[in-house]
Amino acid sequence: MTASHPYASKPWLAAYPPEVPAEIGEVTQTLPEMLDASVRRYRGATALEFFGATTTYRELGREIAMAAEGLRRRGVTKGDRVAIVLPNCPQHVVAFYAVLRLGAIVVEHNPLYTARELRHQFEDHGARHAIVWDKAYDTVAEFPSDVRPDVIVSVDLTEALPFGKRLALRLPIRRARDARAKLTAKPKARRVLTWADLTGGRRLPRRVPGPGLDDIALLQYTSGTTGTPKGAMLTHRNLRANAMQGEAWVPGLRQGAETFYGVLPLFHAYGMTLCLTFALSIGARLVLFPTFDVDLVAQAARKSPPTFLPAVPPIYDALARAAAHGRIDVTSIRFAISGAMSLPVATVDRWEDASGGLLVEGYGMTESSPVALGNPMGPTRRPGTVGVPFPSTEIRVVDTDDPAKDVPPGEPGELLVRGPQVFRGYWRRPDETAAALLPDGWLRAGDVATVSPDGFVTIVDRLKELIITGGFNVSPTEVEQTLESHPDVSAAAVVAVPRGEGGEAVAAAVVLRDGAAIEPDALRDFCRLHLAAYKVPRRIVVMDDLPRSLIGKVLRRQVRDRILGR
Repeated sequence: MTASHPYASKPWLAAYPPEVPAEIGEVTQTLPEMLDASVRRYRGATALEFFGATTTYRELGREIAMAAEGLRRRGVTKGDRVAIVLPNCPQHVVAFYAVLRLGAIVVEHNPLYTARELRHQFEDHGARHAIVWDKAYDTVAEFPSDVRPDVIVSVDLTEALPFGKRLALRLPIRRARDARAKLTAKPKARRVLTWADLTGGRRLPRRVPGPGLDDIALLQYTSGTTGTPKGAMLTHRNLRANAMQGEAWVPGLRQGAETFYGVLPLFHAYGMTLCLTFALSIGARLVLFPTFDVDLVAQAARKSPPTFLPAVPPIYDALARAAAHGRIDVTSIRFAISGAMSLPVATVDRWEDASGGLLVEGYGMTESSPVALGNPMGPTRRPGTVGVPFPSTEIRVVDTDDPAKDVPPGEPGELLVRGPQVFRGYWRRPDETAAALLPDGWLRAGDVATVSPDGFVTIVDRLKELIITGGFNVSPTEVEQTLESHPDVSAAAVVAVPRGEGGEAVAAAVVLRDGAAIEPDALRDFCRLHLAAYKVPRRIVVMDDLPRSLIGKVLRRQVRDRILGR
């Protein structure tokens, strides 16, 4: 590695607004300490809002202490993994910080995953305690005995609703039954440990030691640069640093007076940092939505107008269209940040016409907690780019075949990132950690980028085969293995194809076994049994054979061209 590189002088600092520092300073708080500071400072202010029900910072602190004690009494100790399988709800926030307060490690999961997807992750992390949405309870409870957690806490989302809404869900009418079925389900087991059981005792004694800055706080599963999902180890220092970087990045934030909308899932790294840590670190009101729905957002906005919206392009498009038809007023949103997928300029124009505010794009990955770059919140922003490095963050662009060799400015190469938000490595995967994290702290992003002379980064291609659809990562290998497990399929190749304005969709080419005949719709139905809906190929094409290189490697670019009819 060279001691210096073309971007060592940080030319992008000239694009920073005057209020944005080049460095964030020393990280001194773990995440529980950060939350405790907010509880002390904003005690009576609203921390959480859920379908109109509110929780103050004082109440949030008390509920976290009671949940932490409930977990401690059931055997959770420092360093233990505790799985959380929940949609966005107040219980998710409480569970997250209760686990961390004990020095244990949160493992986040998508509650809509299939049994196979969840089981793979549970086999990998080995958590003996899980806090689970009651609709997913049976899935986890029916794991084999060597995978199933010893303690499973069942969470009924409706218990967090206002009293009137809980009553309305019990009305003997179809609409009420349908609404209730979306939020809750009764587990098969006669006796389950409920959230009320867990949190109904005493508070955690203050003498119980908490975590250290360099302890692992979170295992966040990601496909990384290749292969099947693996757990990225994120420390308290990583996550607190990224929250500090986010706060530094947004001039004009009003401490204790912002309203964040939690439309992004908290189990995703993007939603976790922007909502679970950043928002609560500045005393914001966090309005939670179990799923994105324009009508739910519009209803909430009438009571608590949003001021800060982290989201993905399809959400901005949907809200801008709704605003154009008078269904929602988005003019209260002063800060809008898009991530997880490319942001079309047309979406920026539509949103800024509807809101009168700025929409800027950021860039990151789970391994960087996740945000590493962003467009400035001001006139120096540059639509079409992913912006410039965050405070305390460095970048390099290197030869795609040799990360020790920097490429000249303006030339495409693999993007490297270094900063306090860069992860420790992958859980129990030293070889893959070594491939992604270079010895001197540089993280290989797996994306091909160019950098302008003043430091703005444009992503031009991906070295990794990861597919990003709707803001979620899809491993082609995982989908291919699912397709190839069908008795009529002998080979499969999965690629990304364009989906609307800058988005991606999952597509597949399959080769059938001799004599087999199956329709693509039937293969999609098969995939739905084993994969989350966003991973199911939107398009499946049957081929006589897959294009391959001389050494037998599938040529994905040619597969993609054939699927697109090129």
